[in-house]
Amino acid sequence: MPGFELFGDKERKELNDVLDNGVLMRYGFDGMRKGHWKAKALETELENQLQVKHAQLVSSGTAAVSVAMVSAGIGAGDEVIMPTFTFVASFEAIMMLGAIPVLVDIDDTLTLCPKAVENAITSKTKAVMPVHMCGSMANLEALQAICRKHNLILIEDSSQATGATYKGKPLGSIGDLGCLSLDFVKIITAGEGGAVLTNNETYYKHADHYSDHGHDHKGNDRGAETHPFLGYNFRISELHAAVGLAQLRRLDEFVAIQKKNYTIIREALSQIPEVTFRTVPEGGEESYSFLSFFLPDLETSRKVIQAFKENSIDACWNYYDNNWHYIRKWEHLKTLKTLYPLSTEVKEGLEYVKSQTFEQSDHYIGRNISCLIKLSWTEEEVIKRANKMVKAITSVL
Repeated sequence: MPGFELFGDKERKELNDVLDNGVLMRYGFDGMRKGHWKAKALETELENQLQVKHAQLVSSGTAAVSVAMVSAGIGAGDEVIMPTFTFVASFEAIMMLGAIPVLVDIDDTLTLCPKAVENAITSKTKAVMPVHMCGSMANLEALQAICRKHNLILIEDSSQATGATYKGKPLGSIGDLGCLSLDFVKIITAGEGGAVLTNNETYYKHADHYSDHGHDHKGNDRGAETHPFLGYNFRISELHAAVGLAQLRRLDEFVAIQKKNYTIIREALSQIPEVTFRTVPEGGEESYSFLSFFLPDLETSRKVIQAFKENSIDACWNYYDNNWHYIRKWEHLKTLKTLYPLSTEVKEGLEYVKSQTFEQSDHYIGRNISCLIKLSWTEEEVIKRANKMVKAITSVL
């Protein structure tokens, strides 16, 4: 992780195909493109590899979340349950629709706690959105049961866990809808891009139309297409899709490299009694893009992060004070600083973030360190890194 570390001839070939035919837009210009349809090809590959009936490419992972929700009819005043540990895009994508993000605690999976989800359900709840952070998944069986019980939509955000599986199924293919990110620092990259995944024909049709101004995409004459409903522009370009196509074809290669590097480091850290590892739900297999482990307390974790810095061990984070990924530092959400006016319903619905505490989340995030697993490391570099990490941790304990 991420795919750009091994960017090479396969990606350049797909890009050159687009440049040679000169059509950079994914729709129309049929005669000019000489049979080159990179976005369509990438969607087909996503459907095959991730075992879903439909994949709709969009311009980003954030767009994928918004488009997925719109496709399922989620909008003004609806509540969407999401985790306290995620990227800020999760609540941004919800609020863009006039819906209300309801943040709840995580558990030792570092993802949504099913018990916290059930406790947060109200008459306004429309969907539950687990975010599979740092390469591993939520307890999807428990969340599916909750959604069935309360007639809620399950939307998986697997942006950080492409290549991971749960009970033999790829993440993103299990919920009613799945969302992927293909941005520059993801496991596979298109530079910028995302995708909505679903087995629901209606949701797919909605996503296809909505992401391109409501166009119905019928026939070969773009000018003759109709607009069944309002939409926006969340299109991906052929250039981005070309890069993503080459990268997706390398997904198994990338996951294998990550697993090898992850295993070396994990086995080394397992020698330390005070180190424990995040829980992966039974039947789940990580993408191995991060190694996430727990230390006894927040103070120890902070000291270890400092020891890592002093020993030139990079790409490891304790997210407790991180302003991108954890609720404690989301001051712009707590104070509702936006450039656009919010409805009274949204303002009232978000009053809780000003004062609510999340002790359970603090307990897990405070003790956690997540380390990026790079694709570009040699085996010698991984072993050296593992040994340095062990020494740094033991020097603190």
